[in-house]
Parts: sequence; C-alpha cells; structure tokens
Amino acid sequence: MARPERPLVPEEWVQRLDAILSAFPRCAGEDAWTGTRWRVSGRTVAHVFGGHDQLFRITFRADPDEVMAFRHLGDPYFVVGGDAVGVLLDDDTDWDELAELLTDSYCRQAPSHLAERVDRPG
Repeated sequence: MARPERPLVPEEWVQRLDAILSAFPRCAGEDAWTGTRWRVSGRTVAHVFGGHDQLFRITFRADPDEVMAFRHLGDPYFVVGGDAVGVLLDDDTDWDELAELLTDSYCRQAPSHLAERVDRPG
C-alpha cells in the first residue's frame, strides 16, 4: 500500500514563518527535501513540512533544558533528537510563542556576531 502524499504547507503559514525568520540577519528560506527550511551560515534554524500523516510540523533548535521541557509537555510539542524539537502546526498555533522559539533557535544556530544583533524575548 502506497504512503499518502505529503501535503503542502499552507502558503499563508510559510509566509508568516518567513516574515519571522527572514527578519534575522542573514537568515534565508529555501526549498528543502520537503517543505521549506530557513538557514544561517549553512545551519538550519527551522524546517516546516507536511507529514505523510497529513499533519504539519515545524522543527527547530532548543537549549537542553527546553528539550527536556518539550519531552514532558507532549502534544503539540515533540522532540526529534539532540537539540532538535518541534511543534505541530494547526489553526490553534500560538504564533507569538512560536516566534519566541524561532528567535531562540536562530540565536543557537547563528554565529555569535549575528546572534548578538537580535533582541531576544524576556
């Protein structure tokens, strides 16, 4: 039995994510093996894609303490492995919280001279 096709992430969501991520110094979006990813200095900051289960996910990087928190929180959060974590995206996504998480991810992945130029959430 064939696996279902991966759905395309709604363009509105990709544009919203791009507005957040492209505001960071030298952070740019590009097509990934599936979906869209944003990178800085060759390092992935975030990757949004649709899964074979027809759900949409965004993965990003987090500090070790946050990884443990995501592991215990459960849906809509998940741990990929190492410092990679993610959130299921849907109509109830908290975009303000997601923007904070993506800001932290950028600061983890960017060279320090670029990360220092970003206002981080309190």
